[in-house]
Amino acid sequence: MDLKTLKSKIEGIQTLATIPGVARRVLELIGNPTVSLAEISRFISHDPVLTSRILRMVNSPIYGFPGRISSVNQAVLLLGLNVVRGLLFGVTVFDLMQQTMIGLWEHSMGCAILARLMAVKKGLKDPEETSIHGLLHDIGKVILLLKFPDEYEKVMVEAREKELLVYEVEAGYFSTTHATVGAWVAEQWSFPKRLIDVIQYHHKPHLSKVAPMETAIVHFADVLLRGRGFGFAGDSTVPPVHPSSWELVGLSEPDIRSILSEAEDLLDEASDLSL
Repeated sequence: MDLKTLKSKIEGIQTLATIPGVARRVLELIGNPTVSLAEISRFISHDPVLTSRILRMVNSPIYGFPGRISSVNQAVLLLGLNVVRGLLFGVTVFDLMQQTMIGLWEHSMGCAILARLMAVKKGLKDPEETSIHGLLHDIGKVILLLKFPDEYEKVMVEAREKELLVYEVEAGYFSTTHATVGAWVAEQWSFPKRLIDVIQYHHKPHLSKVAPMETAIVHFADVLLRGRGFGFAGDSTVPPVHPSSWELVGLSEPDIRSILSEAEDLLDEASDLSL
């Protein structure tokens, strides 16, 4: 399939029958570049299911506010527009992740946890945004699985049988990878440029120009999580950390051991989180 045809099909993803009505409304909301925190807060508050999911996520191990946030308004004001938009999208696609690839939601949550811990260790200004980058980095897989389920099943079988990474096999079927597809979708829905950059380059962090540190962190977290065996991202092998990420993130071995130790209990708690 050529890239032009693929992109056209991907950009019509909202018309898929498998996309629930509430997800369509969420995508319309967060795809509006002028949407305000007040509008998002009202939208969430009028939907009891969304309210419950947002509060459970905010009070989950993914963030540092266990049991401290009791209202949508509080969550929105504390986390800010970019984080809330990403979080709203994440909880909206939860069901889609569960339908398309067992273990992908757990992998995404785990990557969000590790990315936030690494961002805190590095002293980044907005570690919560980095956690959203980790949560949504594989969104392109969900889109491809929804749009091309039969082809993607073949991708996963080939990757498993040849002991290749999924993104290495994707190019043979789609002329590109889930990283590029995810970036197309994130751009279509007016997500921040930093998030788009992380999604696009989380397998090739050395190419990141907009958010090199965040991309390196999410890449690093993704590899660490695969090694830990938490969740399932579709691959049966664990890739090495790209040298550029190792150098840029600059964590010592004691730092990494400390992060993994801190993450252990959080990952156990996250494994029990169902939305």
